[in-house]
Amino acid sequence: MAGIIDEFGIGSIPALLRARVRQTPEREALRFRDGAGWSSLTWAEVGTRVRELALGLISLGVGAGRTAAILSGTRVEWLLADLGVLATGAATTTIYPSSTADECAFVLADSASTVVFAEDEGQVAKLRSVREKITDVTKVVVIDGSASDDDWVLTLDDVAVLGRALDAADPGAYDRASGAVTADQLATLIYTSGTTGRPKGVELTHDNWLYTVSAIDSMDLMRADDLHLLWLPMSHVFGKAIEVAMIASGATTAVDGEVDRIAANLAELRPTVLGAAPRIFEKIYNTVLATVRAEGGVKLGLFRWARGVGLRHAANRREGRASPLPLRAQFAVADKLVFAKLRERFGGRVRCFVSGSAPLSPEIGEFFDAAGLLILEGYGLTESSAASFVSRQGEVRFGTVGKPLPGTEVRIAEDGEVLIKGRGVMRGYRGLPEATAEALADGWLHTGDIGELDERGRLRITDRKKELIKTSGGKYVAPQSVEGRIKAACPYVANVLVHGDRRNFCVALVTLDPDLVAKWAGARGLSTDNAELTPNAELRALVQEGIDAANAGLAKHETVKAFAILKDDFTVERGELTPSLKLRRRVIERHYAELLDGFYDGMIEKV
Repeated sequence: MAGIIDEFGIGSIPALLRARVRQTPEREALRFRDGAGWSSLTWAEVGTRVRELALGLISLGVGAGRTAAILSGTRVEWLLADLGVLATGAATTTIYPSSTADECAFVLADSASTVVFAEDEGQVAKLRSVREKITDVTKVVVIDGSASDDDWVLTLDDVAVLGRALDAADPGAYDRASGAVTADQLATLIYTSGTTGRPKGVELTHDNWLYTVSAIDSMDLMRADDLHLLWLPMSHVFGKAIEVAMIASGATTAVDGEVDRIAANLAELRPTVLGAAPRIFEKIYNTVLATVRAEGGVKLGLFRWARGVGLRHAANRREGRASPLPLRAQFAVADKLVFAKLRERFGGRVRCFVSGSAPLSPEIGEFFDAAGLLILEGYGLTESSAASFVSRQGEVRFGTVGKPLPGTEVRIAEDGEVLIKGRGVMRGYRGLPEATAEALADGWLHTGDIGELDERGRLRITDRKKELIKTSGGKYVAPQSVEGRIKAACPYVANVLVHGDRRNFCVALVTLDPDLVAKWAGARGLSTDNAELTPNAELRALVQEGIDAANAGLAKHETVKAFAILKDDFTVERGELTPSLKLRRRVIERHYAELLDGFYDGMIEKV
């Protein structure tokens, strides 16, 4: 069945929204936090809100060829503001709310954004501190806050009032502006997190997004009757792709960007589909594992038995084999006693998860699949509009990211780099023709990732091209793979960095999950302060146990020979993580250079 994009020949996101409003005006579109409860908007109400904001922005000079920015966490107003900007013919610049004032200034100046939506007074203050550097910004629109006396800051309601006034004076203004938007126009500017060098503004057109969403729609990942929980950062390409997919499918989306409410929201809302980063699945898995380990005895034995049964049964299913009758009987018991309770934590209605933005550990994927909670892993870059590969139901092989989306081509270069071609690929980097030419050499997007295709055309990413470790013995190690194994094997680990480039063996820096470690320490009457816990011999033995389990499946040159537990986790604020929570390896290695050198100088005892 043709999706709405193909059926109506839609060529822009504003046209997609208008078609959705015409098709299902009274269906619930967005659900959002309103105090302690939830409120919602129908598609018709979304259309009205977007119309008002778009016309208000036009009154402020926003339109075709211009850019407006959003500096906010994930909330319903983010979506409405973005759709309002696009309906004027302008493009949206996304900025992470965790960005520093100087980072905001760079993005706003480079993008030439004229209006900025700011979440609250704190973000407004950040912008005021660099006002002399952002001379293109004529207005700031605060979502939670008040207008300023100097007329630089307006409220969201102020913009809507301007929009209603323009609508009354010129009823055809909205249709003219939104109807003039074409497929090749710039829709979104997303700045790469800049693991090295200056951030680059990735230019994504309406056609980039419509291609990606149309391809996803053909795979039946999101349906009209789905309830989707959106918590992903909208400043990230993954969240933006889901926004457009939500409109195309007509699914209801509950929006709440507070990460610490995810577990409660899952139980309360009972969603059917959820996009998430691997860290969410790791956190849930490790919480379950730490809980049963703490309880010990019969419960721990039951969990281990059920996990083993579930893994064998799920492996048979994935390979198209029928499990033997005794195994099927065992699985029925395991499902009733263990897995059904886990599914209830997610509301009991999840049809599938979609994982993206970082590699998913195969061990985590296999466990969730055994529990009847399928995770479909996707892969793509900001430069390829988020999704270039997605695992298909019935063809899942954990450790791969599936086949290319329909219409996307893939080639593996001689050095193992993954190359991509298709309509999802960016038009270029803003103002950087040389960087654009390098990234799009020979018409292929050079991803910087190393990978391989299996016999069915499914892609396995092994590591980043520039992050491969080459030991002093000339052997290559893919650190992401090793780190994923360690995190899957030890529930108390939050982050791991494997180090060993030009060294004679690999070592690791380990950080602890504060919630799980606090629970573990509290049960033993110990201090919950990380600084006091890191030297604890019993806790260190638990981490060693996880590293030993990970090492058991690795080649000798890949194994981690020693590790240190850090007192603090890596943070975005110290530059050790990107805003999407990926490791900035060079920064971390620089911060802990003395500690790392100590492993090889004999200053730290080998473990």
